[in-house]
Amino acid sequence: MQGGIRVNGLQHQFKQGGIQRKRRSGSVGRYLAKNYRLYLMLLPGVAFFIVFKYVPMWGVLISFQNYQPFLGFGGSDWVGLKHFDRFFSEPAFWTLFRNTFLLAVYNLIFFFPLPIVLALMLNEIRLQAYKRVIQTIIYIPHFVSWVVVVGIAYLFFTTEGGLVNEWLASVGLEKISFLLSADWFRTFITGQVIWKDTGWGTIIFLAALAGVDPQLYEAAKMDGANRLRQLWHITLPAVRSTIVILLILRLGHFLDTGFEQIFLNMNAMNREVAEVFDTYVYSVGIQSGQFSYSTAVGLFKSVVGLVLVVAANRLAKRFGEEGVY
Repeated sequence: MQGGIRVNGLQHQFKQGGIQRKRRSGSVGRYLAKNYRLYLMLLPGVAFFIVFKYVPMWGVLISFQNYQPFLGFGGSDWVGLKHFDRFFSEPAFWTLFRNTFLLAVYNLIFFFPLPIVLALMLNEIRLQAYKRVIQTIIYIPHFVSWVVVVGIAYLFFTTEGGLVNEWLASVGLEKISFLLSADWFRTFITGQVIWKDTGWGTIIFLAALAGVDPQLYEAAKMDGANRLRQLWHITLPAVRSTIVILLILRLGHFLDTGFEQIFLNMNAMNREVAEVFDTYVYSVGIQSGQFSYSTAVGLFKSVVGLVLVVAANRLAKRFGEEGVY
């Protein structure tokens, strides 16, 4: 009897599991049929990432080949880590690494905190019309191309008729060659990034601040907390997780200093501090046709970014944050 009961019980469980799976599959089908328009809207974005992000990943294989365009992937000879050995043994490697690393550190220290500070300042503005005007003004530079940004910088800082140098001359000071000076290059690049993208970076933080419960501020006021106390104990903790996640994602692009901006600002006088991995890949890959070697350089950058993301994510979780995965 016990065996029969056990068998019958197992059969009952199998039947119940089959019914539940059918119900789940039916509910999923009804959900998809009901919300198919949303998934149709999602298709262009998914197709974009598949075609332009995931499919090109196969191109990293040529970093392990002596790639010849006419022979293709299948006909080119495999050379293993030859191009990586060459890259790490190049005299220019440490120069490229130093220039790229310093520009990345400049952006991380001086640019990354500014959208947070700007979002906190905008959040304190109570006159909505004035707030929207300021937001529009600081957002506009993001939509200006780097060619235009560099052109504007040229008009302001050139020694021949530039507004800044003309003002220096008018007050009796010597003109400064901002555009040709290697000492000013990193400051110049960081300043352009700050002017162009600081306003746009505030959008995410303002969205996070919009989710803060106003009752928390009311309770803090009743407890006698001033604006600074409210900022420290309510506002900043509300955006802390957002700051951590964006910092982790930022580290994934730590060595991506931006090819177009650097290339447009680089000249013969500042090349020693301006040559970075992105411009080096362009010069050896596009101009010299060394596709495998330049791909190896790009893969090195990607691996460094991956390592930084994984390390930063683990560190964030150790301190109690969610991280990105």
